Amino acid sequence: MNKINPIIIELLNKRGISEETEILEFLSDKPTKTYDPFLLHDLEAGVDLILSVINEKKKICIYGDYDADGITSVSIMLQFLSNLNADVTYYIPSRFEEGYGLNKEAVAKIKENSIDLIITVDCGSVSYEEVAYAKELGMDIIVTDHHSITDTVADCILINPKHPNCQYPFKYLAGCGVAFKLAQGIQRKAGLPKRAINELLDLVAIGTIGDIVPLVDENRTLVKYGMNVIRQGHRKGLVKLIEDISLQLPKIKSDNIAFGIVPHLNAAGRMMDAKIGVELLKAQMLEESQPIVEELIKNNRQRKKVQEDTFIQCEKIILENHREDLFFIVNCPDAHEGISGIVAGKLKDKYKKPTIILTSTGENYLKGTGRSIKKINLYNLLKEQEKLFERFGGHAGACGLLMKNENLDAFRQGISASILKMMELDPDIFQEELEIDIALEGKELNFELIDGLEKLAPFGSCNEKPNVALSQILIKNLQYMGNDRKHARFSACCKDGSVIQSVLFNKAIELKEKLTGQKVVTLLGSPDISEWNGTKRIQFLVNDIW
Repeated sequence: MNKINPIIIELLNKRGISEETEILEFLSDKPTKTYDPFLLHDLEAGVDLILSVINEKKKICIYGDYDADGITSVSIMLQFLSNLNADVTYYIPSRFEEGYGLNKEAVAKIKENSIDLIITVDCGSVSYEEVAYAKELGMDIIVTDHHSITDTVADCILINPKHPNCQYPFKYLAGCGVAFKLAQGIQRKAGLPKRAINELLDLVAIGTIGDIVPLVDENRTLVKYGMNVIRQGHRKGLVKLIEDISLQLPKIKSDNIAFGIVPHLNAAGRMMDAKIGVELLKAQMLEESQPIVEELIKNNRQRKKVQEDTFIQCEKIILENHREDLFFIVNCPDAHEGISGIVAGKLKDKYKKPTIILTSTGENYLKGTGRSIKKINLYNLLKEQEKLFERFGGHAGACGLLMKNENLDAFRQGISASILKMMELDPDIFQEELEIDIALEGKELNFELIDGLEKLAPFGSCNEKPNVALSQILIKNLQYMGNDRKHARFSACCKDGSVIQSVLFNKAIELKEKLTGQKVVTLLGSPDISEWNGTKRIQFLVNDIW
C-alpha cells in the first residue's frame, strides 16, 4: 500500500474502494474475484441437458444477437462445444427482417434443420411464446441471457443472473459472461482441462466491453484476463483485424476494444449480416480471415458515412421543427435503422436532451431508438406511454420501441407532459453537472502517476477513465488538425509554470471560442503518454474546456 501513489488511493476512495484488500484486488494484474458458476439458477440443469444431448449425438443450434456481445457469445459456445465434438451450428437473426431476440419464423427454420436443442445467448428471457413454440415443435431449449426480466418469464431452463430466483452474487454479467459461466460449468462436469475455458476469455473481454456493462467485480476479473489472452495473439482473425485497423497487439487497451474492435463487429450487424463477425472469430488462418477483415472494415467505413449523413438529416429536422422541444422525437422515415441509435446518442450529447429517432417499417409502423441524459430514466418515461406501443424495452439510458404511425402525436404529447412534470419536481434536470474526479497541477502529471492511472483500467461503465481538471490554463501555440479542422493541438500553460502538450479530438469547431479566446480556462481530460521514434512524452487528452 505504501508504494501506491496517494492520488490513486484518493481516486479509488471516491469510487467506494477504501479497504486495503479491495484496493489490492482492484489494482492486481491477477484478480481473484469470481464466483462458482453453479450458483446461477438452472445452470446445473442446463449443463446436464447439454451433456446428455451431446452424448446422444443430437444436434444443437446456438441462437444469438447481432451485436458484439451476441457475436462473441455465439463464438464462445461454438468454440467450447467443439471440445466435446458436439454437432453444433448457429443462427443470428437479421436486424432488419427479424429484429432482436427469438422469433417463431426462425424457430421453424431451425427445426427444419433437424435441431434437437436450441441454446440462446444474450436473449430470450421473456420470449415466452417463442419458447413454447420451440417445445411444441419437439425441441428442447435453454435460454442464457443477462437482460432485466420485467415480463412473463420463458418457461424453460433459464440461466440469467437477473432471474428473480437467482442467488448469483454478481448481477451484471454481459451475455458473453453468462455464456462463459455455462461453459465453465460444463468444463467442470465433463472434466475438460482449464485451457478449454481460459482460451475463451478474449471473447469475453470484447463482448463485455462492447455491451457497456459495469466494469467492476467479476466483469473486471474476466476482462483483465481476457485482455492478456488478446495480447497473446492466438485468435488469428482477431489479430488480422487488429493489425489492419492500425492497433498494436502488445499494447492493446480497453479503449482500443471499445472504439476499434467493437465498432467493426457491430458494423456487421448494423449494415449487413452479423454472421461475418462470428466467421472472423472462428477463423484459424490469417489468409482465411483476410477477406472477412476487408469486408468488416468496408462495412464500418460505410457505417460512418451513413451515420454522418443521418446525423445531418436528423439535426435539420430538429432545427426546423423541434428546436424548443425538451425531448427530441425525430421522425426520419429514411434513416438507416442500423445506425439510428448511434445518431440519437450523438444528438443527445450535442443538445443535452433525450432523443428518439423514428424510422418507418413500411407497414404503418414506426420503429424507434432512443438515448437519454443522466437525470432522465428513459425506460421509466416510456413505461408511462406503454399503451401506445406494440412493444418496447431498454433501460435508463437507451431504449427501443415499435408503434403504429397513428400514435405518434399522442406519444409526443405524452412525453411532453411527463417532461414538464419532471421539471416541476427538479427545475435543474437538464443542467449539466461538471464532474471532476480530481484537480491536479501541471507538475503533478508525471510518468509514475500515468502508470498508476493505467492500473485503474480496464475503463468503461461504472469505472470510467478519471476526469482530471487542469485549472487556470492559458492556451498557446494552437494548431488545427485534419482537413475539417475538427481536431486541435496546443500548449497548456499551467499556473505552476509547467507546459503540457495537449490534444483535442472532434470538438475543435464546437470549442473554437474557448480555444482562441486568450482567456484562462479549465481543461478536463486525462493524461497520457505519447511515443514517437522511441521518445516518450506526456500529453493531455482534452475532453472538454470550461
